[in-house]
Amino acid sequence: MVAAGLLLASTAACAQPREGGTGSAEAKTGGSPPVFQWTDWSYEGKPGARHRTEAAESAKGETVRKLFSSAGVAFPPGQLLLRVFKDEDSLEVWASSETSGKLTLVAIYKVCYKSGDLGPKRMEGDLQVPEGFYRLDYFNPSSRFYLSMRVNYPNDSDRILGRKGSLGGDIMIHGNCVSIGCLAMSDERIQELWVMAQSMNGKGRRVPVYIFPSRDLDKLLADPGRSSNHVFWRNLKQGFDLFEKEHRLLKVTVGKDGSYSFE
Repeated sequence: MVAAGLLLASTAACAQPREGGTGSAEAKTGGSPPVFQWTDWSYEGKPGARHRTEAAESAKGETVRKLFSSAGVAFPPGQLLLRVFKDEDSLEVWASSETSGKLTLVAIYKVCYKSGDLGPKRMEGDLQVPEGFYRLDYFNPSSRFYLSMRVNYPNDSDRILGRKGSLGGDIMIHGNCVSIGCLAMSDERIQELWVMAQSMNGKGRRVPVYIFPSRDLDKLLADPGRSSNHVFWRNLKQGFDLFEKEHRLLKVTVGKDGSYSFE
C-alpha cells in the first residue's frame, strides 16, 4: 500500500543506462532565466528517506530561495508549474507568489536522459515519455534514482486513448541519468526540483506538469511523416497557445473522446 504523498517502494520502471555524455555546470544567458545543465555529481550520503531529503534541503535550499528571489517570486510560491519539451530536452519551472494569476519563468533545466520518440505514451513497454497535462502525485525519497516525483500517468485522457489494460505507469522525474519513459535530471538537479516541489506538497497544493513533444508544434503539425499524431498534437497546441498567451495555470478537463478542453 502506498501512502498518499509518499511513494516508498523503489521504482524499477525507469532503468535504462545512458550511453555517453558528461555533465556540465549551470549557465546563465543575458537577462533570461538561468539554464541549468545536468551534472555528474551523485548522492553518496547516508541511506534512508530522512537523510536524503535533509541532504537536498541542506545543499540546495538556499540556492532555490535565491533563484526565486531573483525572479521576483516568493518561496515557497503560491503556484508552481513544471513544463516539459521533449524534443528540446527542457524542463521549465514557472511560479507565482500568489495562489492565482500570472506565473513567471523562474528557471530552465536540461533533461539528462529520456527514452522513446516524439508522441504520446499509449501502452506499457513502449519506452515513451507521456505527453499531455498531468500533475505530481507521489514523492519517493527512497528511489533507486535518489529522489523521484511521480507524474500521474495514465490520466483520464490516456485511459481513453491508450491501449486498454496495458498502459503502464510509474512515470517519474528523478535523479541519476538513466530512464525508460521517465525524465532523468541528474542527482544535483533533482535536489533543486525536489525542494521546490516539496514546498508545495507541504501546503497540500498540486504541482501541474505539462508535457509537450516540442516547443515548435507548428513544425510537427506540418510534417506528413508524423500525421498519426497530428489530431492529438493539435489538441495539445490549444493548451500550449493559451498558456503562452496568458501565463496562467490551465483549467483542464477531458471529454468522452479523450480530448482536452481548456479554460
